[in-house]
Amino acid sequence: MLSDANPDTGALLLCRAAPETVTAAARLLREPFRCVAAGDGWTALVPGTAPWGDGGDPVERVVAGWAGALAVGGQWAVVALWWDPDHSGFLLASGFRRPVGFAWLAAGTPVGEDEAVHTFALRLGLDPVLDVQALEELARPDSAADARARLIGLVAVLARTGVVLPPGLAPGAPLAELWALAARYEVAATHGWALPVRALSMAQLALGVPMTAWGLRTRRGPWVAAGAVLLASGALGLRRTR
Repeated sequence: MLSDANPDTGALLLCRAAPETVTAAARLLREPFRCVAAGDGWTALVPGTAPWGDGGDPVERVVAGWAGALAVGGQWAVVALWWDPDHSGFLLASGFRRPVGFAWLAAGTPVGEDEAVHTFALRLGLDPVLDVQALEELARPDSAADARARLIGLVAVLARTGVVLPPGLAPGAPLAELWALAARYEVAATHGWALPVRALSMAQLALGVPMTAWGLRTRRGPWVAAGAVLLASGALGLRRTR
């Protein structure tokens, strides 16, 4: 539960899709999330549990799983921001492409490859000059900027793609505070939630069938597994909408 989690560890997911669509997809993760509009074409998801607080996987691995599932299921870009007492970072998941990310130690020391920020900019369609320069600055040593400041700087760069977080909803804050704050801005569920869920489920089935078949034909286990996940998720979504 959030009350038992380390207040210095948390995460925030930014999905490049409308809140109504993201809300439907987030249901499939079987975790409590609050869905908040985060600018033009963006949605923020605030987790209501801290799976990393029970001795399991570290926070960066947990959010990587969430982001990957959302990106594959919805075919949109997902930027996962995460932080703990020792370091902070971000990860971009988009479709079936290999996720790309970067991290900083608590004091702001960069830990990662510069090429990661260039790939990040390319996949999000950022300006190849101005935005890349801003990202490169975040990837360089700076004694005046700690890890939290780096994440806030990243959000500022994402603002050029339309990201606008509600007041107070910022990376680095205690997760319990973010959860409570998100309640003020949460996108209310409507009685028509089944329609986007059904559409998403049908898309997952349509993608899962040829993917599984291709994986079996070429004997590529990871593609078979990914296709099976899509098929199972799509079937479950359709069953829930009945």
